[in-house]
Amino acid sequence: MDAVAYAGFLPDGYRSAYREPESTWWQWRGRRVHIARAVRPDARVRVMGIHGAGGHAMALWSFAALAADEGVEILFPDMPIYGLTVEPRPAQVRYHDWIDLLCDLVDAERACDPRPLVLFGASMGGMMAYEVASRTGQVAAVLATCLLDPADPRARAAAARWGAAGKAAPALLPPIARVAGGLRPPIKWLVRMNRMSNDPDLSRLCASDPRGGGVRVPLGFLADWFTFPHAVPEQFTAAPVTLVHPAADRWTPPQLSQQFLDRICAPTQSVLLENCGHWPIEEPGLAQLITTARSVIAGVAEQG
Repeated sequence: MDAVAYAGFLPDGYRSAYREPESTWWQWRGRRVHIARAVRPDARVRVMGIHGAGGHAMALWSFAALAADEGVEILFPDMPIYGLTVEPRPAQVRYHDWIDLLCDLVDAERACDPRPLVLFGASMGGMMAYEVASRTGQVAAVLATCLLDPADPRARAAAARWGAAGKAAPALLPPIARVAGGLRPPIKWLVRMNRMSNDPDLSRLCASDPRGGGVRVPLGFLADWFTFPHAVPEQFTAAPVTLVHPAADRWTPPQLSQQFLDRICAPTQSVLLENCGHWPIEEPGLAQLITTARSVIAGVAEQG
């Protein structure tokens, strides 16, 4: 599926802002990682997008294009097994590989460009942005549409297709993964991909996209995510965190993200995106997302 198909779900007033990204490539541990970019040499701030289990850089580029159109530089990597990234060993990919990749990419980008870097995490990418900020100490701010902590059984139940299985996943999945971690069922069999959007046509597009929601994910990856020890929020001081959770999210309830945010030691703020589903395309929430992102970026720019 190309980026234009996803951009078509934006409200009419936003579609004219769409711009195709530049595809670039980065070698990482034997992988050829695709990074979509909108290069703006005069921008004071750069933003790195991080997708979750149902998207990829091109699918979410319509949101990035809105920021790029305002003069912000954007980079958006495809995680291994997703998007255009070339993954030689898909059965062996684990969640910690995603975290390691993002940390190394942040370090590499900051080493060659001193401009402040903001991380924008969508869905599962929100928790990844939080974790990468904690590990690298190189991030000026974190924006997240969701902060779903797999250590919370309620969060696991929300993420999984069958709630009881999600709650029990830390006990059930690791023994299975030790003998069958390379098995790759479609991700839509295991999570509520039908709740990706409150627009059923967009949910179907995501679920059928062979580079996004139609991807086959190793059981070992899921076992790793369900048991991964993320940074303790009460000790997190790496960067300010802004939660922009869709208020009408039928997949991951806003209160789960809010409860995690409330534990974070660093400065935080929270904005509920009115009328928005998990994939926030509805108004007035989409305008609220843009306004909040603009405010965070402006604040980072002022601090230099």
